[in-house]
Amino acid sequence: MNSGPNEKLIFVYNADAGLRNAMLDTAHKIFSPSTYACRLCDITYGFFTENQKWKAFREKSKIEMEFLHKDEFAKTYRSKFGHKFTFPIVLLATLQGLDVFIGTEELNAMEDLEALTTTIEERL
Repeated sequence: MNSGPNEKLIFVYNADAGLRNAMLDTAHKIFSPSTYACRLCDITYGFFTENQKWKAFREKSKIEMEFLHKDEFAKTYRSKFGHKFTFPIVLLATLQGLDVFIGTEELNAMEDLEALTTTIEERL
C-alpha cells in the first residue's frame, strides 16, 4: 500500500483521555501489566514518557500520524454510519473514509516496538 498525500494514520489507544485516566493507566501498567488493555500504549510508551525509538520513528515518517484516546476518537470521528471499531487500533484515513490498517487482535499480538514499526513500513 502506498500512502498518498491526503492519507494519515490514526492511532487509537484503548484508554480514555485525561490526567486521572493517565494516572490510573500508569498504575495498572506497573502493578498488573499482564491485564493492561492497551498493547499500543505498552509498545509506544513507558510508564511515564514516550518510547524514544518510537518518537524517532514517527518523527521521520513521511505519513501524517494522529494519536487519540478512544473517547477523543469517538468525538472527533463521530459519523452517522457509527464506526464500530475495537481498540487499540490503527486506522488509515483517506478521502474515502477510514480503513483498518492494523486491527486490535494483530496489535495485541505484537511482541514489541520493532514488530509495530516493521508492520507500518511494510504496509505503507
